[in-house]
Amino acid sequence: MSVESLFPRLEPLLPKVQKPIQYVGGELNSTVKDWDEATVRWALMYPDAYEVGLPNQGVQILYEILNELPETLAERTYAVWPDLEALMRSEGVPQFTVDGHRPVRAFDVLGVSFATELGYTNLLTALDLAGIPLEAADRTGEDPIVLAGGHAAFNPEPIAGFLDAAVLGDGEQIAIAISEVLREWKSEGSPGGRDELLMRLASTGGVYVPKFYDVEYHPDGRIMRVVPNRDGVPSRVFKHTVMDLDEWPYPKKPLVPLAETVHERFSVEIFRGCTRGCRFCQAGMITRPVRERSITTVGDMVEAGIKESGFSEVGLLSLSSADHSEIADITRGLADRYDGSQIGLSLPSTRVDAFNIDLANELSRNGRRSGLTFAPEGGSERMRKVINKMVTEEDLIRTVTTAYSNGWRQVKLYFMCGLPTEEDVDVLGIADLAKKVIRAGREATGSRDVRCTVSIGGFVPKPHTPFQWAAQCDHETVDRRLRALREALRSDKEYGRAIGYRYHDGKPSIVEGLLSRGDRRVGRVIRAVWEDGGRFDGWSEHFSFERWMAAAERAFEGEPVDVEWYTTRERDEHEVLPWDHLDAGLDREWLWQDWQDALGDVEVEDCRWTPCYDCGVCPTMGTEIQVGPTGRKLLPLTVI
Repeated sequence: MSVESLFPRLEPLLPKVQKPIQYVGGELNSTVKDWDEATVRWALMYPDAYEVGLPNQGVQILYEILNELPETLAERTYAVWPDLEALMRSEGVPQFTVDGHRPVRAFDVLGVSFATELGYTNLLTALDLAGIPLEAADRTGEDPIVLAGGHAAFNPEPIAGFLDAAVLGDGEQIAIAISEVLREWKSEGSPGGRDELLMRLASTGGVYVPKFYDVEYHPDGRIMRVVPNRDGVPSRVFKHTVMDLDEWPYPKKPLVPLAETVHERFSVEIFRGCTRGCRFCQAGMITRPVRERSITTVGDMVEAGIKESGFSEVGLLSLSSADHSEIADITRGLADRYDGSQIGLSLPSTRVDAFNIDLANELSRNGRRSGLTFAPEGGSERMRKVINKMVTEEDLIRTVTTAYSNGWRQVKLYFMCGLPTEEDVDVLGIADLAKKVIRAGREATGSRDVRCTVSIGGFVPKPHTPFQWAAQCDHETVDRRLRALREALRSDKEYGRAIGYRYHDGKPSIVEGLLSRGDRRVGRVIRAVWEDGGRFDGWSEHFSFERWMAAAERAFEGEPVDVEWYTTRERDEHEVLPWDHLDAGLDREWLWQDWQDALGDVEVEDCRWTPCYDCGVCPTMGTEIQVGPTGRKLLPLTVI
């Protein structure tokens, strides 16, 4: 039965809200398929505002792949701002997709991609607006399967009560597999209802269904064990890894936004995974092994994406783009191909020790010099050894000198505050480093017209990293160190004016830490915050630390745990962690040893260029590192 568009009911509300264009859909390369011709229907959500969610690569890739399947359709939905939320509630307009403006509750699956845990309250808003019960236990056959993915899904326990299922890792193949399970189940007449469907998904070992697992606790609050509560459910759930990315050249037709978004470019992921071994980096740990796209596939994707979108900037994405084995040939080949055009290239993620003058020249060939961001992460040599960020002060000075000498006048340096074993002197070292950067820039250019922006974020220990056992630094200490650093920068008359300073205070990091390493009991806190008006917690103007702390105090009343228990407490080796039954492929003993190595300032090499150091991913996942060089070149385009 057809589902009618909600747009006639939505349209009268739009003149009353800010940025109404974000809700109208109709972007270039968007897809609206016939509802009745589809058997399986997905609503894909990025739980943030349109301007943040539309550029998200994961959602765009799944949107395109699913819509290529003949009996499947996919549409998109985003978090609505509070002004529209209030109007939707008063007028009875439910959560809608921006493609066909269809009600989200009518779909078979609501797939939510969580890049950060601070989007959890936005999920609850969307569920409530859609008319979907917040608790998975209360849903019926009339409700979609609520499925989580993205990096935060590697520990979905804090939102386990709100989810029907979660998937770990790459989504391309598992989304197709889930669609096929759904199609077969529906073609059989939906036997056994949603419970049977969830059982079919869980039995594969590739989809986590929280309701099929029981969590038992020790009297002191620690987890005793997590065990399946029915036959046929595996004790561990494994992540998905797509091999041979050349076979998955998505997005082929990138969405072109109608409203301004945070990234106005066409992005090509040139490789996936990272084995640099930065101990703080969850993304690098959970996306292993490294899998490169070939130079020719990258060239084909850039050519097709520009043609289909009209974007004039191309971002070459990965966790460390300059580490691609053929990055020099890629940038030179693309610069040659688009020489004299308006097409600009950028590497949004560039390691200090991988940037060189040739790369600088190719990236600025067309006269464009987009911002350069480098991430030393730690302010002292000792700190960088602790986190395994093998960047020396000499590396940084050499790199920024190269940038300044080749026409850049501003670089951004990213650091973290609150890292394990950090002391005041490590943070104050950031000021000394920034001054040396300006001094080097002035000497290289013969000009005082050079700037450096220091940007600092609070460190949050993440699951599936060597720091998953570490105590998080309390927000009072983080804020005190950040104030001292600000004073050290501002008080310097020679360099202070040339150094910008941006920082995030420690309070949001504590909430993120609670959500990152929390267990199912934290779900009560999330719901209490949402009921108290919590929305868009990733936005400073909407975030309320006091609201989160008050909600936690109420939710944990009578429990042997509190916010500090989840955040600033160090775990021991044998404590059962909330995500231990979710397998990212990393050997737990290897992670623990790397944590001990961090405490001893021991560095670990990158296994792309050194012998395997037994992290466990390749044998556990049945994968292998896929890197070049291929020896191929990009040919110039034929001008017609």
